[in-house]
Amino acid sequence: MARGGPPGGGPIVVPSLTTPAPMLDPLLFHDWHPVAESRLLAPGTIHPFRLLGEEGIAWRSADGAVQAWDDRCPHRGSRLSLGRIVGDRVVCAYHGWQFDAGGQCRLQPAQPREVPPRTACARRFHAAEAYGLVWVSLGEPARDLPPVPEHTDRGWRVVAGPPQRVATCGPRIVENFLDMAHFAFVHAGILGHPDHAEVPDYQVGPFDDGQGARGMRGVVATGCFAYQPEPSLTVGADASMVEYTYRVLRPLTAVLTKLAQEPAFPQAISLHVQPLDAETCHAWMVMSGIDAQTADDELLARQGRIFEQDLQILESQRPKQVPLEAGVEVPQRADRLSSAYRRMLKAAGLRYGVL
Repeated sequence: MARGGPPGGGPIVVPSLTTPAPMLDPLLFHDWHPVAESRLLAPGTIHPFRLLGEEGIAWRSADGAVQAWDDRCPHRGSRLSLGRIVGDRVVCAYHGWQFDAGGQCRLQPAQPREVPPRTACARRFHAAEAYGLVWVSLGEPARDLPPVPEHTDRGWRVVAGPPQRVATCGPRIVENFLDMAHFAFVHAGILGHPDHAEVPDYQVGPFDDGQGARGMRGVVATGCFAYQPEPSLTVGADASMVEYTYRVLRPLTAVLTKLAQEPAFPQAISLHVQPLDAETCHAWMVMSGIDAQTADDELLARQGRIFEQDLQILESQRPKQVPLEAGVEVPQRADRLSSAYRRMLKAAGLRYGVL
């Protein structure tokens, strides 16, 4: 499922001095977050990314493994993303320092006959690959990657799309993903219809991801039904009631499965939020299912169109943080899942994106 590993011989992984205070959330600092599409991380390329206020780079070493480093040369602080890959080394654009896959400087062109000191080392992060995405942990991962068996164990086609940039906090994006009551209004004609706005009662409970001490106790919702005019792009997919199941695996990761009545093609969509800074995120979607009729580009275009409808709402919400205390917002019965999600965040001790 994943490829990559710990920093190994690099320096101690600590928050940089430039990390904004709201981003110093231990829960997220020691967790995994997506930063790139695996297919776009070709050998010889450097992919810059931003995560929790940190600037980083991702690249592939000669063995195909993903490397993730701080986007800063230890010499004079220039961005390594301005450099290039030569052989199996990252070459800084400023003074030509060359760093091997372990992050150690192996050549300082200004004094080529001297051995660079061990302190001449790039700051490295843990990196892995799963579900078509590159994942990074800035700290020491306290948990394994969130498990999504629909993307790995069932032989389904998996499609990972490009990220959507959203000017809000991550928990707002997850909460919108869990909300069925907006289908009839925000996604009218696709996922809902104003004449079918009622959300039937459903069941909410705790969810065990099966990872023990390396996992997290989440939330699951079952028996969720919604009327949808266009349940999928599959030929012959008429308007019908669609059954949803939701799982919240991590503070910023959730999975839904949906099954339309006709044709009965199951589908799974996972949401993974990458916090860029205190109030800006990338939302990553990964889809899987047995629909062999619809091209990847069509699936991504439909999902992009649906998310564009959400975007204006998400960026209009005030406050941008999700209130965890009662009395700040007025819930309705259809919000039972998002209310359970808020309790999960409070119990986990999340500091980012909440009030």
